[in-house]
Amino acid sequence: MAPLVPLYRAGLSWREVRLRRGWEPVGRLAWPVISVGNLSTGGSGKTPLTIALAKLLVARGVHVDVLSRGFGRASREAARVGPKGSAEQFGDEPLLIAREARVPVYVAPQRYDAGRLAEREVVSAGGADGELAGPQGTSRRALADAHILDDGFQHRQLHRDVDILLLNREDWHDALLPAGNLREALRAAQRASVIAIPAEDPDLEGELRRWGWAGPVWRLRRRMEVPKVDGPAFAFCGIARPDQFFAGLEVRGLHIAQRKAFPDHYDYTEHVVEWVLEQAKATGARACITTEKDAVRLGALASMFPADLPLKTAKLEIEIENAGAAVDWLIGRLGAKESAHSL
Repeated sequence: MAPLVPLYRAGLSWREVRLRRGWEPVGRLAWPVISVGNLSTGGSGKTPLTIALAKLLVARGVHVDVLSRGFGRASREAARVGPKGSAEQFGDEPLLIAREARVPVYVAPQRYDAGRLAEREVVSAGGADGELAGPQGTSRRALADAHILDDGFQHRQLHRDVDILLLNREDWHDALLPAGNLREALRAAQRASVIAIPAEDPDLEGELRRWGWAGPVWRLRRRMEVPKVDGPAFAFCGIARPDQFFAGLEVRGLHIAQRKAFPDHYDYTEHVVEWVLEQAKATGARACITTEKDAVRLGALASMFPADLPLKTAKLEIEIENAGAAVDWLIGRLGAKESAHSL
């Protein structure tokens, strides 16, 4: 596919021209926007980081919501995600965020529309306010409201105040689509406000600095919670980088009898679940195990797994090293931008 890369690169360059000249409108919401994104086609931990940031900001008294595209949903109307809804209604990632972060989540093809709906709902409910502890225990007014834009680095139709870019070793050595998995070239990382890297790859920060990155670097620790299985398990998933999931299970001591990787955002059916159960029984598995996003997409089909071959879910969490300092920086950056915007 390498011969097609110049065509893809030309398309990216043309979009840059459109954005610089104002030919592609960029909407601005009333509240600050924190974008969480990456350069590749998936699998970097954007959703777990979005959940972690939402929880950290809520703990500081900030009213937070999440804006998402809602990939795979049937409707194109802006909507608030109901945690008890389905992936068909809202998309798998927005539904997972709503359930895990327990903050309002809004979906729309244009995230600006989702943000406008979020702001209207809060204003009609009376707004949000609070106070934060500042340096040396002093008190200062909180950043009252903020949006988190999930998978937003390439969604430049919406103005953002902070761009958090997840970057790993695979991205660092990858190629542009369609020869590789990069949606943008590495030089696009210069648009970021923060680059977040895996904590287990400390050498990557040095390479970033030598490359010319002078901004903040966050180190992220991935932790997978693997449920206990008394015997081998049939592991399956439909995510962008399935090998990471399977390797994480094995590192934590799970014996995988067989593994199956479906396409990303796979739409499960009764027939597929029946096939999974047949394969699992044939390999002598004592349980089936999948990711949280796959469990969300399975929905009611999860009830097809019998008691003697239960469906178990492995949970992925991301922690920011020195999270307190990272959130202090984030709130300070947003507060400064909000003050400047109001002048």
